[in-house]
Amino acid sequence: MTILQALNAHYERIERRGEALEPGFTRENVSYEIVIDETGHVLAVNDIRPSHDKRKRPTKMVVPRPKRTSNVQSNFLWDKTAYAFGVDGGKSKRLDSEHAAFRRCHHEMLDHVDEPHAKALLAFVDRWSPDMFTSPLFSEEMKDASFVFRLGDERQHLHDVPELRRVWKHSLSDTSSDAPVGMCLVSGKLGPLERGHPVIKGVDDAQTAGAYLVSVNADAYTSYGNPPDSRTASTSVDVATRYGSALNALLERGTSRNRIRIGDATVVFWADASQFGEEAAARAEDWFFEAADPSSDEEAAKEEKAARAKLHDALKAIAQGKALAAPAPDLQKGLRFHILGLAPNAARLAVRLWAVDDFSVFAERLTKHYEAIALDPPPWGGRAPSVQRLLVRTCAVQEKFENIPPLLAGETLRAILTGAPYPRTLLSAALGRLRAGDDPSRGWHAAVAKAVVNRTEKEQIPVSLDPNHPSSAYQLGRLFRVLEDAQYAALGAVNATIGDRYYAAASSTPARVFGPLLRGLRTHVADARKRRKGLWIEPRVAEIMARLPAELPRTLRLEDQARFAVGYYHERAARFAKHDDAEDKNEGQPQ
Repeated sequence: MTILQALNAHYERIERRGEALEPGFTRENVSYEIVIDETGHVLAVNDIRPSHDKRKRPTKMVVPRPKRTSNVQSNFLWDKTAYAFGVDGGKSKRLDSEHAAFRRCHHEMLDHVDEPHAKALLAFVDRWSPDMFTSPLFSEEMKDASFVFRLGDERQHLHDVPELRRVWKHSLSDTSSDAPVGMCLVSGKLGPLERGHPVIKGVDDAQTAGAYLVSVNADAYTSYGNPPDSRTASTSVDVATRYGSALNALLERGTSRNRIRIGDATVVFWADASQFGEEAAARAEDWFFEAADPSSDEEAAKEEKAARAKLHDALKAIAQGKALAAPAPDLQKGLRFHILGLAPNAARLAVRLWAVDDFSVFAERLTKHYEAIALDPPPWGGRAPSVQRLLVRTCAVQEKFENIPPLLAGETLRAILTGAPYPRTLLSAALGRLRAGDDPSRGWHAAVAKAVVNRTEKEQIPVSLDPNHPSSAYQLGRLFRVLEDAQYAALGAVNATIGDRYYAAASSTPARVFGPLLRGLRTHVADARKRRKGLWIEPRVAEIMARLPAELPRTLRLEDQARFAVGYYHERAARFAKHDDAEDKNEGQPQ
């Protein structure tokens, strides 16, 4: 099933729930209403934002859907100040053309409509000039906000007037002779094709006006001799409206629990309710939301403690090889599940991910992902991290979400949901951050490194400390941590530790670094003994050295650098959890 077919089918589900918008309408942010009289004079301008909202966020209103993204095209019966009034907060070079588009649009739509609301709006359009946007009715704060219109003392806005709504819907269903007619590739039916596909909103970092999922606007994108319009991607007017409404509902910020953010991609997911019903589909979506994006909010975690405990039991049972129906009987096996990842790309949307399978398959793959990144002790505490949080902690400069490598996020999510090997670029990015100075003792990078290597390499990296592990790189990581602890035992806290200065070189070119460090160990051991500390150091070094070859490797490949990172973390965690000498129990450890 294609993306558009799946979204078209999902529309039927939200329609049954009574959540579907009327074709041709969408829910948009509106801040003000302008009240006019029959002659087009402005009577009042009212702030319709919720009074209880301290952040003064706009009100969501159902209005005729916009058709523009980056092009100049007016909305019908509502718009922002640049179009409706010819003013904005900046210095737009196309302000005149935008205001002219608003006037032209409403004359084309309403000139032949013999109805008082239409006549009043046209009178306003003809009477208005931008220099009328002055106090006391208007303020600077209003610039660039969106406005709707109301006539006199009426309570309904113009976009809610039945006759004007019919005018709008008729314009969408125009089947005049010049309208393209063909077979819809989604429904297989012959009929009028959508000239301009619906604008999709809610994709993070995309244009605020929205962007197109399907768009053809140049000869380079045409096929089979078709002109650059809807005939290249033949979709009927009805189907375009349905898939647009369904996708916008899934993407709606603040209300949809069917969306998560991973890197630059906004990921939406939904279940097919046609076979097992609405309750089974909703349970599957809730389960996936909690598993794919565990909340970091403490209060939310307390409120959902029982649900999270149930989810944890389900994940644990699947990891032990049990059927999904056993740990979670309320999650229907065989339920079809859809996952769509979208990223901004100018006026269009890029599809980062499209996956369709039984829900139980996705649940199992998510569980295997959490198994893959598991370390003892867990670096993140009690709750496993979301993919977004894992990436920002291991691959992003300064741990900023906007610095997550964009393609990496999509590749990682695809690997998790398809069960494929993790991208090698994930390993490279995580280890690169360690070499750049990220703290290896936190363990996040080690968890990612272990996950990548264990899906591709025969020699597996252990979850917890394994003193007998055959990997020289793993043992070198342990040894490096011991050398760092020895420095601390001898000198206490210092400005730059061995780890700060030598981790990058030790993890990539050990033969060049460990010789001088081992010679310096003697001095650290002697100084530590003077402080009555560090009796454990020499036995631990001897134990590790016994498992290393006589000649240390000159270089470590990327997978061995991963083993080095995990060995380092395991040794640090073991020492921090339990000291080897009685006199060291109150010694403390560098973090």
